[in-house]
Amino acid sequence: MGVPKNLKAIVDDLSTKINFETTDYTVELDTNFGPIRLSMWPDVAPGHCRNIIALAQNGYYDGLIFHRVIKGFMIQGGCPTGDGTGGPGYQIKAEFNNRPHEAGVLSMARTQDPNSAGSQFFICLGRVPHLDGQYTAFGKTLDQESLDTVLKIGVTKTARSDRPAEDVVISKATVHAKAL
Repeated sequence: MGVPKNLKAIVDDLSTKINFETTDYTVELDTNFGPIRLSMWPDVAPGHCRNIIALAQNGYYDGLIFHRVIKGFMIQGGCPTGDGTGGPGYQIKAEFNNRPHEAGVLSMARTQDPNSAGSQFFICLGRVPHLDGQYTAFGKTLDQESLDTVLKIGVTKTARSDRPAEDVVISKATVHAKAL
């Protein structure tokens, strides 16, 4: 699956239609392990929330896999190449905040450069304090069913490079918007 060359322009355009003052957004990931519904934290990371919402609205995550699972730590997805090396073709600035990285927290993956996040995200499987203030936490599982799905993925058998032995597929990412 290739990333369109104009994806940044598409995401920027979709982002202009996102209004956190009038609307509450959630992102739902339909996976072959169950649903993962995610609440957003625009009060501490509006840029990251806009980015994942716009990518999901554009169908970017549909068909991608969780390519990395580390038991007791996190599950990671959002790579278009499926191996942890890909992204959307642009990067967003870090929005470090004081939200703790704990079970169910949605955070953005990045390289050593704090401003290198793009589309790859991870969801924590437990409390991971060494990530606090170093990675942008920007949401959390919305309900127990979603956390249960994350935890189920978190104990799946892995092969080389922490990749699940059985593909964990995001069949569809859907954005739900509710007026405040």
